[in-house]
Amino acid sequence: MYSKDKMLITGGHPLAGEITVSGGKNTAVAVIPAALLCDAPCTIENLPDIDDVHALIEILETLGAKIDYVPGKYMTVDPTNAKGYHVPYKLTKRLRASYYLLGALIGRGHHAEVAYPGGCDLGSRPIDQHLKGFMALGADIDDRGGMVYAKADKLVGGDVFFDMVTVGGTINVMLAASKAEGNTIIYNAAKEPHIVDLANFLNSMGARIKGAGTDVIRIRGVQKTHACTYTVIPDQIETGTLMIAAAATRGDVTIHGCIPTHMEALTAKLLEMGVRVTENDDSIRVRPQGVQRAVNVKTQVYPGFPTDLQQPMTALLCMANGVSTVCETIFDQRFKHLDELRRMGAKIRLVDRTVLIDGVSELYGAPVTVTDLRAGAALIVAGLMAKGVTEIYETTYIDRGYERIEEKLRLLGADIRREKI
Repeated sequence: MYSKDKMLITGGHPLAGEITVSGGKNTAVAVIPAALLCDAPCTIENLPDIDDVHALIEILETLGAKIDYVPGKYMTVDPTNAKGYHVPYKLTKRLRASYYLLGALIGRGHHAEVAYPGGCDLGSRPIDQHLKGFMALGADIDDRGGMVYAKADKLVGGDVFFDMVTVGGTINVMLAASKAEGNTIIYNAAKEPHIVDLANFLNSMGARIKGAGTDVIRIRGVQKTHACTYTVIPDQIETGTLMIAAAATRGDVTIHGCIPTHMEALTAKLLEMGVRVTENDDSIRVRPQGVQRAVNVKTQVYPGFPTDLQQPMTALLCMANGVSTVCETIFDQRFKHLDELRRMGAKIRLVDRTVLIDGVSELYGAPVTVTDLRAGAALIVAGLMAKGVTEIYETTYIDRGYERIEEKLRLLGADIRREKI
C-alpha cells in the first residue's frame, strides 16, 4: 500500500468548536455485505465515505449487484442479479472485513469462495471460529491456497459455541444463519454496538434475530426478505478519536451525532486523567481541567476499552503526568506506532503486550510513517500535541476508516493539510 500524499500537522493549537461524527465504519463493512441477503433492493443511509466502503462497492458489483451510491446521502444495493460467489485476493486484500462476504454468500446461495482478507497487519487473526460456525450450520469448508471454499446443499440452524468472544465470527454466523432452516443459537457472542446495528438492519429486511448486544443471540431463519431503508449508527471509534484529540490539545470540543453510552469506557479513563467530559443525549463535550494524570488501560471486548482506541490513547498518555500502562489483549501486533512515537520524543517501552509510558513535557514534530489505520490516528493525535511540524506518510491507511479527518480537524482549528509527495 503506497500513498502519494503526506499529512502535515503543525502542533500546539487547542481544538475548539463543534463537529458531527460520521456513520460507523465497523457497521458499514458488515451491513454492506449483509445487503446480499435481501431479495429486493435496500437502501443504507449515513455510511461513511471511506476507502473500505469503496472497496466493498467494487466487490459487490463484481458479484453482480447493482449499486447506486451518493456519498454522504445513501447507498442502494440491488442484489437481485448477484449470482457470483468467487471473490479473489485482488479484491479482498484492501480490507479485513472482506471475510463477511463468506457469511453473506453462504446465506444467500450456499456457496462462497473468498480469499483471505487484507487490511491492516495487526498480527494473527485466525478465522477458525468463523469456519466452525459455518460447519455447525451444515456447510462443508475447504481452507487452502489462501482461499476459503464453502458449500452447503442446505443450511440448517444449530447451536454455535464460540471458544472465545469473536466479533467477526459472531457477525459471520449471524449472516449465514439469517436464511438457514430452523433456529440458530450463538453462545459466547460478541456484544459490540455494530453487532446490534447489523441485527437491526437484518431484522428491517425481515430476518428474525433476538438477543444482539448480549452473549446469547437467537436467530430464526427466514426464506424471504424484503426491501428496506436503514440508517447506520454513528462511528464509535471516530467519536473516541475526536475525544482523545480534544484532550490531547487541551481543547474544548463538542461532538454531535454520537451515542454517549457507547463511549463509557473511554469517558471513564478521560475523567480519571482529569479531563472534563459532559454528555447530552447525542453529544459529548470534552474540555481541559488541570493537570492530566497517568492512567492504566487494558483493552477488552465491549463494553470494555476498545482495542481500536488503544493506539490513539497511547499517544495521549505520552504527555500525561506520571507513568501509564496500556495492556493490549486483543491483537498481538498493535504496537507498530511505538517506534514512530519515540521519534517524536515519547518515552515508551514494550514489555510483552503492555506498553509502559513515562509522560514527557513535550513532543516534537518529526517525519513518521503510518503502519495501520488506528496507528494513523495515534500519529495525528501526537502531531496535534507536538511542537513544530509532523509529516505523516502512508495516509492511505487513515483513509480506510476516517472520513476526511483532516477537514474535520481544520474546522476545529487544527493546522493540518495534505501535500503531494
